[in-house]
Amino acid sequence: MLLNAVETALMNNPLRTAIQRHFEAPRLCAMGGPLAGGRALEVGCGRGIGVELLLDHFGAERVDAFDLDPRMVARAGRRLRHREGVRLWVGDATEIEAPDASYDAVFDFGIVHHVPRWRIALREIHRVLRPKGRLYAEEVFESLITDPLWRRVLEHPQTDRFDHDGFRDALADEGFNVVATRTLWNRFGWFVADRKAA
Repeated sequence: MLLNAVETALMNNPLRTAIQRHFEAPRLCAMGGPLAGGRALEVGCGRGIGVELLLDHFGAERVDAFDLDPRMVARAGRRLRHREGVRLWVGDATEIEAPDASYDAVFDFGIVHHVPRWRIALREIHRVLRPKGRLYAEEVFESLITDPLWRRVLEHPQTDRFDHDGFRDALADEGFNVVATRTLWNRFGWFVADRKAA
């Protein structure tokens, strides 16, 4: 689902960029290691900050990225116009426009919790990863999404949400081997998981 105006503002400001660059990406890299080349996909690229991190911080050689919001894809295109090895498109996490086993890594910087049919998104991520490919995910848990205060401000699907164990178990159900997890205040979680070898 598309972000509402409040969350769009929250996700597109210097503070969010600083958190992503100096906290979230380093945490995921420490948990799962750098890529040292290869092809990566970002699910829900927003204005392109994550793509820059995949190239500069994680060491991806090529990055594909999509977002449900055409305005965000346009902003990312402007931001990344001088970067080589980047391909952007408007797309849906439940129908990723990529062949099976296309990517060495997939990145989810807080997108799957926006997807009403989030298990299908995990299935699609698994499908496009190569055997032994790695998922890096940062996610928001049900306890924040359904909090009465945040429900007034942010717009998220309210049914069939997940906590740490629910997301971890869903990854395992889809054929991932969960390598590492971290949580913060039972509101946020970080996950690294590998697609099992064929």
